[in-house]
Amino acid sequence: MEAILFFVTIVFALFFNFVNGMNDAANSIATVIGTRTISPLHAVLLAGSMNFIGPFIFGTAIAETIGVGILEGSVLNCYVLFSAAFTAVLWVLLSTRYGIPISSSHALIGGMMGAAVAYAGLGSVLWPSPATIVSLAIYMAAGGICGAVILLIFAKIKKKEPGIMPLVFFAAGACLVVPVLMVTGTLPISGILAVLIFIVVSPAIGFITAYTLIVVMALILNRKVNRGRINSTMKPLHVLSAAALAISHGANDAQNAMGIITSVLLAAGVLSTFEVPLWVIVSSCLAIAMGTMIGGCNVIDKMANKITHISQYQGFAASTGGAMILSLMTAFGVPVSTTHAISGSIMGAGATRGRAAVNWSASREIVTAWFVTIPASMALSYVVMLLIMAVFG
Repeated sequence: MEAILFFVTIVFALFFNFVNGMNDAANSIATVIGTRTISPLHAVLLAGSMNFIGPFIFGTAIAETIGVGILEGSVLNCYVLFSAAFTAVLWVLLSTRYGIPISSSHALIGGMMGAAVAYAGLGSVLWPSPATIVSLAIYMAAGGICGAVILLIFAKIKKKEPGIMPLVFFAAGACLVVPVLMVTGTLPISGILAVLIFIVVSPAIGFITAYTLIVVMALILNRKVNRGRINSTMKPLHVLSAAALAISHGANDAQNAMGIITSVLLAAGVLSTFEVPLWVIVSSCLAIAMGTMIGGCNVIDKMANKITHISQYQGFAASTGGAMILSLMTAFGVPVSTTHAISGSIMGAGATRGRAAVNWSASREIVTAWFVTIPASMALSYVVMLLIMAVFG
């Protein structure tokens, strides 16, 4: 039975990457499809091929986080990992069926946590220390206060009423301080803490980055050339930014299956240390690339057309913002949501035309799915693991 479950878990891990690609196909190609920069067929071929090569560029730090940074090593057995992979596949398939762009990484992590808690209790999860949480809260509050003060000083100089903008700048400052802490090594933000905090931070930074890029480009370009010329010039750059986003997406998300499979090999005694074999890297990349090429049409439509209408230079800014966030987080081994990053970037791009330019109803549906995914997949995996324990003892 153990041998059968060993192979079934590996198959489910690869199938997870496949459905991950189907749901996340919208992430890297939403803007090029929404702006009709390239055809949908060429877009999915671009995304699939770039997804494949991503992990070969960025390495396997994410896989290591999945394998050794979420759960205690003593609970990483085939039963727990199968329950996690099965639950994540089910959640992603349901979300894809109803056209809801979710975080496949969060579905898998929630599945791992739920199965481990059912198997060995809350202590089996590598929770962050209270001291780290308190320090992070202090740093974020300080960053938020700095952001609000900067806005108030600027408003006073310009003699304008700040309105609710200090609150916006407070939130922006609080979010921006997190990657700064990671890059400088000031605070060890990793594992579960990094996953949870970036549910909020990654879309916020995506929003800020895309919004800022568009404002800067507007200041530089609008005075020299007309809008039609800008969009024409930005078209090839938009394709390149979408390719960069697809590479960073593949680099981050393709490693989910790598982490699960390598953990299974380690638990079965096939490996003695956590090192991702080449065949695991290649098969995981192939799985997510194939899923991306097949795609989830409902999800693509929602990301490309339902959030906001964007032009070429706005699409370029959104894709660039998403790629920057994902590349940084992948380098630090943080499994973040590609969906969160690019959704926030698209909203930021649309918001440059005013609040009315963004379909906040569709955006609320997407944001709700962000916060529901981990607890829902955790609860589902908990039940699945209890059933497995009841059947197999």
